Amino acid sequence: MAATDPGEEQSATEGAEIRVGTDCSSADSNDRLLPGIGPKQAPRKRTTSQCKSEPPLLRTSKRTIYTAGRPPWYNEHGTQSKEAFVIGLGGGSASGKTTVARMIIEALDVPWVVLLSLDSFYKVLTQEQQQQAARNDFNFDHPDAFDFDLIISTLKKLKQGKSVKIPVYDFSSHSRKKEWKTVYGANVIIFEGIMAFADPELLKLLDMKIFVEMDSDIRLVRRLRRDISERGRDLEGVIKQYNKFVKPAFDQYIQPTMRVADIVVPRGNGNTVAIHLIVQHVHSQLEERELSVRNRETSRDEFIFYSKRLMRLLIEHALSLLPFRSCIVQTPQGQDYEGRLYHGKRITGVSILRAGETMEPALRAVCKDVRIGTILIQTNPNTGEPELHYLRLPKDISEDHVILMDCTVSTGAAAMMAVRVLLDHDVPEDKIFLLSLLMAEMGVHSVAYAFPQVKIITTAVDKKVNDLFRIIPGIGNFGDRYFGTDAAVYWSDEEDPPGS
Repeated sequence: MAATDPGEEQSATEGAEIRVGTDCSSADSNDRLLPGIGPKQAPRKRTTSQCKSEPPLLRTSKRTIYTAGRPPWYNEHGTQSKEAFVIGLGGGSASGKTTVARMIIEALDVPWVVLLSLDSFYKVLTQEQQQQAARNDFNFDHPDAFDFDLIISTLKKLKQGKSVKIPVYDFSSHSRKKEWKTVYGANVIIFEGIMAFADPELLKLLDMKIFVEMDSDIRLVRRLRRDISERGRDLEGVIKQYNKFVKPAFDQYIQPTMRVADIVVPRGNGNTVAIHLIVQHVHSQLEERELSVRNRETSRDEFIFYSKRLMRLLIEHALSLLPFRSCIVQTPQGQDYEGRLYHGKRITGVSILRAGETMEPALRAVCKDVRIGTILIQTNPNTGEPELHYLRLPKDISEDHVILMDCTVSTGAAAMMAVRVLLDHDVPEDKIFLLSLLMAEMGVHSVAYAFPQVKIITTAVDKKVNDLFRIIPGIGNFGDRYFGTDAAVYWSDEEDPPGS
């Protein structure tokens, strides 16, 4: 069963595992004073959303988290759906702010996040300042080195859900690159930097202020490692700059901002207790303003938008489980490339009407020339048993891999009947994939016990089913909410009728 998520639209598949990268602020970074520095050493890459060399996402063992936000989405009145929650992360140079930010992102487990770095907003240097920077005589740790007007206007737009252009800064040449990165609004915006709390107008935009505190010796070690290995500077120049600018700036401008912080995190990313408390608080704040597929107050257009995104991720993950074979293609540059090709006859989608029909567009969007079949199963009100009322399946379906779609599965009775229908049409059990946005544990266990070779993929599993066999806490009657036919009675009952 797959976890889900969404952001700046990527084709990343949910469920992929990749270790979240860490920078020089990892817990063991003080084990050695300096790494072996030479021309063969690969530079450390930053993973903030505006870095062009890295894709705007983090993948964990649980899910994919998009760190460039999401395309703007508005409600039926043309206004913003909800305002983002903005976290400010301040602290000294190399205190581990970026690593703490990534730990918060992973623990938050929300779909759309913008990770914004103050480093992107250095002012454009004059020719004289460029020469000073080349001699390590320019103070990059002074508030005047940053374009706070651009930072404030950027955060205001992001908080309103609008897209923005972010400059990409080249530390080796001390200049902005020609390319600017586009990012979008999100559920959570994390803004990190040494001067994150230095401007009064900027402070007004931050919903939560976190100061990352780290021993000065460890910060020096990390800065030496970073500036030499990543930014191509020599040891003498780094130490000169640290003593002349970095340390005095910390004492004068950065450390005093600790008093405005809501939370101080000693030991940075090593303080997992503090990070856990931060995540708990952010979750409570998000719940107060969150509109989701579960929320009874979510408008229909919002419900449809989030449901479609979940369906797309669900379909993409299911397709990744199909059999593939290696194939060699030639790129436009005349080079051979080893790719993967679906290894089967055909793919057929079968929707259990009516809610399952809503998943068909997502399947068509990612699977070319897919065939579609439909099954209508309804519960007999007298017996409580599922009954087959309508069936339309493509010819020769027995040769296909079948994607069986239903938006909710409570007891599993309808799903099991649909699987039985497919088996009666000679579809091999191991070629059936049951997809559902939400399932109850009872339904999962029933289907898995009856048909152990059927692959079950869902975005969430709820533990309980009430006396009316509706999923608790559930999402209500999916079909009624999606098609706009919901009535007040469904809000107290919580889920589709028995057999769904």
